[in-house]
Amino acid sequence: MSLIMNIGIVGASGYIGETLVRLLARHPRVNLTVVTSRKLAGSAIGDAIPALRGQLPKLEFTDSDASKLAENKDVDIYFLALPHGVAVEYARSLVNAGKKVIDLSADFRLNTSQRYEEFYGCPHPDPELLSRSKYVIPEIHNGSWKDAPIIGCPGCYP
Repeated sequence: MSLIMNIGIVGASGYIGETLVRLLARHPRVNLTVVTSRKLAGSAIGDAIPALRGQLPKLEFTDSDASKLAENKDVDIYFLALPHGVAVEYARSLVNAGKKVIDLSADFRLNTSQRYEEFYGCPHPDPELLSRSKYVIPEIHNGSWKDAPIIGCPGCYP
């Protein structure tokens, strides 16, 4: 028996979010449970992503309220497909609720707050959470990331 993961995508109507929805919608071990969009809340996923018409008939975009997402008991892992600087606003609530977070922005790509400030010219908004994250390319990583609450990804690269 294979494990089925319940997934939520925050920012599912942007380029990376839509690409992720399309990939995960056909993944055999994923149950796409929540997709969010501030501007498309209440709309059917197939109306916004025509390639998915009929594939996820009951799935609608919901609002992107971080505290409500954190309370959702049906989601194991959240992908944050949000702009740089916005993902960190969601990460703390989700991690505190025991959710695994995979960040596709640049908020958790660097391993120290000093390095973050060097590249982005401002302090990281949550240095403690940054210190607990891992930047990962799974194909070349040794697996030490599996216990990290936040996984930083290469973003547009995938």
